[in-house]
Amino acid sequence: MFDAKYRHERGRHGVWREEPAAAAGIGPVPLVRPGGLFGVAAAGDRAPGTEDGSLIGREADLERLDAFLADIGRSGGSLALLGEPGVGKTALLAAFTRRAEAAGMRVLHTVGGQYRAQTGYGALRQLLAPIFDIRSRAADVPVLAAALDFERGVPPGQEAVAEAVVSLLVDLSRARSTVLVLDDSQWLDPASAVVLARVAHRLVGAGTGMVCAVRLGDESFFDHSGLPLHELGPLSEAASEELLIRRFPSLVARVRRRLMDDAEGNPLALLELPASLTDSQRSAAQALPRRIPLSLRLQSTFASRITMLPAATRHLLLVAALEGSGNLLVVRRAVAGRCSLKHLAPAERVRLVHVDDTTGRLGFGHSLIRSAVVDLSTSDQRRSVHRALAEAWTGAPEQRVWHLAQAAEEPDETIAALLEETAEAGARRGDGPNAVAALVRAADLSPAATEQARRLAKAAYVGANITGDLRDVPRLLEHARRADPGTDSPAATVAATMYLLNSHGDVDTAHRLLSGAIALQPEPCDLTDPTLLEALTTLLLVCAYGARPRLWADYDAALAKCTSVPDTLRLLRATFADPARARPCDWARLDAAVAALANVSDPVHIVRIGTAGAYADRLGAMEEPLLRTARGGTAGESNFPAIQASFLWGSHAWFTGRWRELRETVGDGLVLCDEFDYPLRSWTGKFVLACVSAACGDFPTARALADRMDQWGGSRRAHAVTCYAAHAKTILALSQGDFETAYHQACRISPAGTLAPFVGHTLWAILDTVEAAVRTGRHDKARNHVAAARAAGLDAVSPRLRIVVRASAAMASRNDAQALRWFGEAVTDEDAERWPFDHARIRLYYGERLCGSGAFAPARSHLTAAEEIFERLGATPWAHRAGRQLHACDGDHIADLREIGALTPQEHRIASLAATGLTNKEIGERLFLSPRTVSSHLYRAFPKLGVTSRAALRDALEGSRQ
Repeated sequence: MFDAKYRHERGRHGVWREEPAAAAGIGPVPLVRPGGLFGVAAAGDRAPGTEDGSLIGREADLERLDAFLADIGRSGGSLALLGEPGVGKTALLAAFTRRAEAAGMRVLHTVGGQYRAQTGYGALRQLLAPIFDIRSRAADVPVLAAALDFERGVPPGQEAVAEAVVSLLVDLSRARSTVLVLDDSQWLDPASAVVLARVAHRLVGAGTGMVCAVRLGDESFFDHSGLPLHELGPLSEAASEELLIRRFPSLVARVRRRLMDDAEGNPLALLELPASLTDSQRSAAQALPRRIPLSLRLQSTFASRITMLPAATRHLLLVAALEGSGNLLVVRRAVAGRCSLKHLAPAERVRLVHVDDTTGRLGFGHSLIRSAVVDLSTSDQRRSVHRALAEAWTGAPEQRVWHLAQAAEEPDETIAALLEETAEAGARRGDGPNAVAALVRAADLSPAATEQARRLAKAAYVGANITGDLRDVPRLLEHARRADPGTDSPAATVAATMYLLNSHGDVDTAHRLLSGAIALQPEPCDLTDPTLLEALTTLLLVCAYGARPRLWADYDAALAKCTSVPDTLRLLRATFADPARARPCDWARLDAAVAALANVSDPVHIVRIGTAGAYADRLGAMEEPLLRTARGGTAGESNFPAIQASFLWGSHAWFTGRWRELRETVGDGLVLCDEFDYPLRSWTGKFVLACVSAACGDFPTARALADRMDQWGGSRRAHAVTCYAAHAKTILALSQGDFETAYHQACRISPAGTLAPFVGHTLWAILDTVEAAVRTGRHDKARNHVAAARAAGLDAVSPRLRIVVRASAAMASRNDAQALRWFGEAVTDEDAERWPFDHARIRLYYGERLCGSGAFAPARSHLTAAEEIFERLGATPWAHRAGRQLHACDGDHIADLREIGALTPQEHRIASLAATGLTNKEIGERLFLSPRTVSSHLYRAFPKLGVTSRAALRDALEGSRQ
């Protein structure tokens, strides 16, 4: 019989229940509930997931069971299903039972019980007694009748009982195939376990089958050695995520990832761990604890193997669990005088832990075993172990202070100060989560309220600027204010500003907050104070998004009051804030800073140097550190720098034509923006995606992204974001051949002929602005824009800008010879092919100019190359434009101009194209002219040809040739 507790636990999770027949003395009838993802749906709940109750991620396991099922009717046999606790053995048995019954087989169940009274042959009685017909047949066999207490007699031997069971099963299978299903076989009562193990080995050829589930690592009387085995492993990452999404759809992605990491594919853990979280933790509004506590059910799943161990072994496991890294040297020091490493043996025998022979490190069989070891200990025991570990970690101050902090029972400023130092070191190497945790614990240990508030504010700042955990910022700031209502530190202001910018605040309000906090600091402001430095850096970011001279004037005034200004901050002010006015010495300092990144691991520093070099095409030289930093976000480390690094690299990939990789890397960054509520940063990534979409002809996506940028940036006075939108719309209009719109959008970034101050985007939009101006007949504006770029020395800033300025000058020039020379220099530049989209556009413009001057053969060469590059990039609208211009250059479509003396060459070209049915706009695209200019040429050509409409052009041109 099941004891009450065991029945309750099983029934509550919908796996086994007792029918009323059990109360009538027939015995418990375990039934597997149909449906449910893993057989653990709460009783009475509708099974989630697939309608047919199929298991997630167990396709291969079900195939193995199906193959075994097919063999039962032919020959019979046994299969042992092995697996760790909670891996889903019961659910798989439930699925097997449904399939066997659907195939017309008789299924007999029994289940071992860890905590119920171990009555003799209790499990065997559970198999044979509930069904009247089988019970009657068993009662007719004297050996079984005596063994199962159906009648009194001399207790038979176990061998005789096994033979009698096999004979009974063979007899039953003659009428209907029979299969035995044994769950938790390791807990069968000893007598039943021995007999059923012998039965399992004798079923081959008997036309009867047995499937038994056995928990790995538990000692048992059920000997499954020699049986065919199928080990049930953990769920794959994809299956784990699918299970969590179906059962807990409200979990945000990063919480889901953390649970998946902790569960390690264990289905029971995946279903039970979320129950330990609050609603705010599930939505990531509140940070998750460093160790998620186990539910009672999870704890009991692993507890049995732990509680049966000797006291010395349990102590050793607790030390290893709290040490965390598996360093046996440290563990040995910490247990010295109480036990030794030889006491690991009992835990190794039951597969709770293992020692890697290669690395010599101790590992737990599952992370939940580590959690169970900790949960089963008392707080006094844990503090004692932490004190021992602090002593054992000699020469490792960070590890030592962590254990001291966990052992502390009351506030201690010395430990708090050491923890703060540890947090700063972690922040420098990008370990944001641990830095925040250290600061929060340091605040807990701070005796003074002012220090507690300061450290909490600092934790909020680190969370906002490194981990990207904006959702936790308000809670930490609120705790800081409660600790010390008068707190107004720069760290608190920086954290509040980042939260404000990414919620409903505008740039001007954020600027006012930061400027005010900095103004309250005593002068001169020493920027060796890291929080004050971050305040200035964040103010720079706010000014960059505002992109207005007034904001920068206040920033420059604040910076002038500072001492010990780091070169990184000066670089950002010079080459990022207003790159069009940076000096040659600024670019030289930037190049030196980029070269020094090779040995830098600080993700924040990498991102800041990348930001300083973004507009000047320096990102290619720092590709490796940028991608390394971007990957940190997928690992859950430095999320905010990872977002920035993803988008910085994305802008580099836009210019270098690596658009497929761009979509993936920028997509990862946008996922992080969504997870951590960082809309402000997302626009940089959405800008490059909009540009690629526009160039590739996905106009609806490009427009939707650009419109959202405009709406968000406009309502918050974030001019930089509206510049992103304007540039994306410029590319979109150029790709569609709408040059008038392109011109007006380009002028939103900076009016043609000027390089607006504090708008770095002007360096990225030079070619676009000049093309739009030329194609709309605004040649003076185009020439003025080129002159402004040259006056700013932009052609000396980078190879790309050198090529772009030269090609723009060629487009703007009215002198064909001069234009062709500059185009030739631009396309033959040794660096030209590093920027394939710009290079293809320049070859397109060059080919158009050559075609217009009658040099058809070289024109076709450049147009063909442009078309091929556009096609390789996937820039379909641009490839079509190059193809149309190439067709127009075909000699068969160009009249012999000498035969038509009345028309100028340009008039004849335009009239010939108009005769084919092209509109003025389409002709302008091909010949590098505005629709207005095309109309003027046709106006002059009509009377020369003696026609008054476009319809008569074809005949008139044919007559002129004749």
